Amino acid sequence: MARGGKGDKPGNFVSEWFGHRVYPAVVSNAAALRDQQSEACPFLSAATQESRTCIKANASKGVCTISTLAPSARQDWLVCPYRALSPEMIAAAIRQLFGLTAVQIPFAVPAVSLTKEKVRADLTGRLGEGQPVFVYFDAKMSGELSIPPTERSPEFAFDVTIVELELKDGLPHIGQFGILEIQTMDFHGSYRSAVRNLRDGLRLHPNNFADTLRTNPQWLSEDIEGPNIANVFKRTFYQMMFKFQLGAHERCAGCVLAIPQSVWDSWQRHLGAPVLQQHSEGVFALAAPGRNIADPPPAWIIVFEPDSASSQTPSPIRVSKTIATDVPAMSYWALDVAPQAALANIDSGGGMLMLMARRLKRLWPELAQTLTV
Repeated sequence: MARGGKGDKPGNFVSEWFGHRVYPAVVSNAAALRDQQSEACPFLSAATQESRTCIKANASKGVCTISTLAPSARQDWLVCPYRALSPEMIAAAIRQLFGLTAVQIPFAVPAVSLTKEKVRADLTGRLGEGQPVFVYFDAKMSGELSIPPTERSPEFAFDVTIVELELKDGLPHIGQFGILEIQTMDFHGSYRSAVRNLRDGLRLHPNNFADTLRTNPQWLSEDIEGPNIANVFKRTFYQMMFKFQLGAHERCAGCVLAIPQSVWDSWQRHLGAPVLQQHSEGVFALAAPGRNIADPPPAWIIVFEPDSASSQTPSPIRVSKTIATDVPAMSYWALDVAPQAALANIDSGGGMLMLMARRLKRLWPELAQTLTV
C-alpha cells in the first residue's frame, strides 16, 4: 500500500478517481491501479459481485469526489451517487427505515442478482434463519422505480428503492419498501482537463503512477471550479419534501436522505441553521417547535463522508450524524426561519438597502444623497 502525505494547497482537486484517493493523499495498491487502468467502478462491482465499468461520460470518467478548502479543513464533495452505494450506507439506511436492533445484521443485494438461482437460494436460507433480508433497485443495476404521474401529481423516481423480504409458508414475500436518496453536488465548469491529466499520467507512468501524482498535484485541479450550492438546494428541496411524505403510506417504511458532510454544512443557511435535539441514543431530531417527531420517524437524514484519513482503499464511508425528521420540521426551518433571517437583513447596517444606497451613490451621487436607511 502506497500512501502520500497530506496537502494544504488552496483550490479544488479531484480527490477520488475510480474509487481510490488521489488527493490530499494518494492511497494506492495493485487493486487500485487495476481499477484505474480498466476504468472499473469498485462500488458497482462490489454490489453486483461482477466487474462493472464507470458509467460516467468521458469528460468526468472516474471522478467520484472533489476536494475543496473549507474554512476549517478540506472537505470532499460527492459528485457520483454510486460512491455512496456501499454496504455501510445501505446497512445504515436499512437500520433506520426498518427499525432493526443492534444485534440484527441486515443482508441486502441488488435486485438484478435475483436472476441467479444461487442468490435466491441464499436469500431464502437466510430468511429461514431469521436474518433480515432486503433487495434494492437503482438506475444502473436493476432499473430505478418511480411513482407514475397523475393529473394532479408529477412522476417521481427514486435513487434507491429498498424492499423488505418476508418468509411466509416457506416462500419469500414482499414486505415494506423504503427510499434512499443520495445527495450529490454539481460543480461549475467541467472536469475534462483534470481527467485528461490523470489518464495521460497513468498511461505515461503506469509503474509509478502514485508517486507521479504526489509530485504533480496540479494535474488534479486544472480548470476545476467550485460547487453550485444554491442551485443544488433549489433543485433538491421540493423533491426532498415530496419524498419525505412517502412514510405516510402504510407499505412505506419512510425515506432516507444520505447527504455528505460538506453538503450538509453548505445547506445550513438554506435550512435556517436548524437546532438539533437528542432523539434517542446516537440519533438526533430535527423538529419544529412544539412538535415531536412521530415514532417511527417518517424521514431520516444520514450525514456521511469518505474517511480520507484511512489507509484503506476505497476509503470507507463514515456516518457522522443520524437525524430523525419530518416535513413540518423541514418546512419550518427552511421556509419560516431562513426567510425571517433574510427579512431582518434587508434594512440592517450591512443589509440590502445599505448596499443599494452605496451602489446608487457611485452611479448617481445626487439621488443617493436623498436615500436614508
